[in-house]
Amino acid sequence: MRAISKPALEQIAAFDARVDRAFDRLRGNPASDRLFYGASELGDFSLVWVLVNGLIKSLFRRTRPPWDHQRTIRLRRPRTSSFPSGHATSAFSAAGLLAEDDVLWPLYYAIAVIVASSRVYVRVHHASDVVAGAAIGIALGRIGRKLVPLPPAPHIVAEPESPA
Repeated sequence: MRAISKPALEQIAAFDARVDRAFDRLRGNPASDRLFYGASELGDFSLVWVLVNGLIKSLFRRTRPPWDHQRTIRLRRPRTSSFPSGHATSAFSAAGLLAEDDVLWPLYYAIAVIVASSRVYVRVHHASDVVAGAAIGIALGRIGRKLVPLPPAPHIVAEPESPA
């Protein structure tokens, strides 16, 4: 018995192909290559990565995109299942944890988007792997904030001006 219906799998594959074609327009550009290959390397070996790779990926065993594409920058070849993306999970978990009550929250999520999308760009994940990883990361970030909330920020009280 299949966990996901054939029509659903076909829709997922079509989504993956559309996103991959969109990234094809960027691939090979030296600036894009440096950004996305670098972001992809940043996500290796984090703690959430261990959870996702050790537990969740073993349940799905999805094959990765073909490795036969020319890569402009050397990249470590993943050995685990493709679904979900551990990089996306880690990046969005970190963004969710760091963003609480922080004015830099858009920056954290922008970095998470770059790290997550880098995995499609460098052709080691399908787009649906990244979307699922991001969703798991967002959920884990919220759980983390509930389990270990940050203490309230101290209020800064202005000192009264001294008479001159």
